[in-house]
Amino acid sequence: MTSLSFDVKPASELLAAARPSWLDRWGTFAAGLTFADLPAPVMERAKLVLLDCVGVIAAGMQEPECRALAGRMAETGGSGDCPAIGAGRGFAAGSAAFLNGVAGTMLELDEGNQYARGHPAIHVVPALLAAGPRLKSSGSDLLTALALGYEIGSRIGIAAKLLVTTHPHGTWGTAGAALAVAHLNRADAAMMIETLNIASTLGLATSRRTMLEGGTVRNAYAGVSNQLGLTAWDLAASGIIGETDGIGSVFGGVIATDFRPELMVEELGERWEIARNYFKRHAACRYTHGALDALDDIVARAGGRIAPAEVAAIEVDTYVWAAQLDGAEPRNMLAAKFSLPFALATFLANGAATPDAFRDDARQDAATRDLARRVTVREDRGLTARLPGLRPARVRVTLTDGRRFEAEALTNKGDTEDPYSPDEVRAKFADLAGPVWGASHAAAIADCVASIDRAADLSTLTRLLSAPAAARGERLK
Repeated sequence: MTSLSFDVKPASELLAAARPSWLDRWGTFAAGLTFADLPAPVMERAKLVLLDCVGVIAAGMQEPECRALAGRMAETGGSGDCPAIGAGRGFAAGSAAFLNGVAGTMLELDEGNQYARGHPAIHVVPALLAAGPRLKSSGSDLLTALALGYEIGSRIGIAAKLLVTTHPHGTWGTAGAALAVAHLNRADAAMMIETLNIASTLGLATSRRTMLEGGTVRNAYAGVSNQLGLTAWDLAASGIIGETDGIGSVFGGVIATDFRPELMVEELGERWEIARNYFKRHAACRYTHGALDALDDIVARAGGRIAPAEVAAIEVDTYVWAAQLDGAEPRNMLAAKFSLPFALATFLANGAATPDAFRDDARQDAATRDLARRVTVREDRGLTARLPGLRPARVRVTLTDGRRFEAEALTNKGDTEDPYSPDEVRAKFADLAGPVWGASHAAAIADCVASIDRAADLSTLTRLLSAPAAARGERLK
């Protein structure tokens, strides 16, 4: 073996490396996992996650871009049996998984995992809803595969440090979707490992700037992961093979660094990432939520309303990722959701950070835009040091009459430390799905998901999700 330039390792050294032990353990774990292995709280959380995903997909599907995309794909790709949720159209599995993944991120309301630093479920659920009916999967099969796909995706996010220029959507989510689909197909341990090794090299190299600039291609990343998750299984089942340790290679040096394999198996089967997820009510980047929660507290103490014209200045001290969102002139809805100054300003102008509070009419409101320019955002490195367990923010509001208010949030409402109740998550679903299908149909979906663990197959759920929107032109408020 000779020394090579640029720290390039010779093939003789690379190929001598054995498959890592954590991957063998994961193959055995994934192949052997049954519904009975899921603790009751994990199973109940998985049902809430499934319901939440359906709601955000259905609402997102009403956006003009999603409606146009579904129409174009119906023309170019044809029809099928898998519903584009909220579109009233059926597609082939890959197209449906893609469209539902896109729609699920449109409104920035999908759930996530603070420890993984991303959104595991929206990278998994669309693929499962596309694959499950064809495989005659039961409801318990679906929940088990969801918990498994969520787990592998989250653990890669925990074990690796994505480059700071990388957006987490579309990266490790592909592995989550692929392993979940492999489980529905009852893959053995060897095939589980092969599927992961293939899926690891199919993920995207995404740019973080898309979210800051309002590059809405970012909303396609989760869709691509779901589509590629299905493809990864098809490749593995067809005899295509990956490298020995694709996850270690990609997330240890291609789009991420400092991969820590021991975290892939720490408390495996005991600590479930889906059970410590978060749900969102503010329709904006989660990094804005701590400041929004603190501002909500200030508004309550100030009498229940503060008009933008009454505010002289707002100061925010927060952690690094929230402080990055200091742009005050968002060019579209997506960029507005990733602007901390605008999020605070529109919260005051509209009374809440609803989807409509970030649309063009709200974004172009002169009083809101003027207030956004009076917001100062700073990083406090002491607050950054409290990541990932906490997401702190301090907000100070100075009014034009000289009064000053200050509040601090250590966590976001909806986080593991301050969770929404199951009833609050169901209320969010009703708020999202009701305008799409009507209250009674939305309630039928919620009832179906609540008992999905006892369903022999997914036919009822698929039928309910296939229904067209009741009011095609209506947008979520």
